[in-house]
Amino acid sequence: MTQEYVWLITGANRGIGLEMVKQLLQTPSNTVIAACRSPTKATELQELVEHVSGGKLHVVALDVTSKESVHQAAEDVARILGGRGIDYLVNNAGILPGGLDTAFTMDVEVMQEAFATNVAGTAYVTQAFIGAVEKSAKKTVVNVSSTFGGIGADQGVRAGVAASYAISKAGLNMLTYKEAKEKPDIVAIAICPGWVQTDMGGENAMYPVSVSVSGVVKTVLALQPSDSGKFLNFEGEIIPW
Repeated sequence: MTQEYVWLITGANRGIGLEMVKQLLQTPSNTVIAACRSPTKATELQELVEHVSGGKLHVVALDVTSKESVHQAAEDVARILGGRGIDYLVNNAGILPGGLDTAFTMDVEVMQEAFATNVAGTAYVTQAFIGAVEKSAKKTVVNVSSTFGGIGADQGVRAGVAASYAISKAGLNMLTYKEAKEKPDIVAIAICPGWVQTDMGGENAMYPVSVSVSGVVKTVLALQPSDSGKFLNFEGEIIPW
């Protein structure tokens, strides 16, 4: 029998998150829980529920910046799963405020906004769902990061810019490392999907979203316990911290 897996994806109403939902639903053994701030406005997700998923897709409301919303979502997901665990928790929700700001020109409140979503939001979600993750077969936490968050990778002409975003992703990388060290029974990684043609990445980005997500899914499915705590790109290669 084919092993069935449960995926929970935040920020699933557009871009990388939505494409991941679509690709995962191509495998009937996947159950996908798509979390987003406003399910009633997530028209593409609702269409997938009605016409594609065959009961394998569930959409839940989740605002990663609200502890109340996160805990309500955890209760909703528990009812949906009926005692099953979450094999793959994908913390995809993220923002890129501040554009190409720099350390000495950025609005610090904008940096705090980035940190609230990209780091604190991920921490809220993972704390709320880690019990369900630990009940599963795969026990995997995937934090969607960026090479902007790696000092060793943030080089060249872009070094020094996108400060608010980069600082938040560096914080996310450290959160991932701490998660891996605290719970050796799970696999926790940070992954960079590349510069992707989404609303965030822009139409001139390097990779179509389908290519990026295909690589992310392939990399995640190939993870081993020894990979926990690593920072990878969507091709499975290690990124310098």
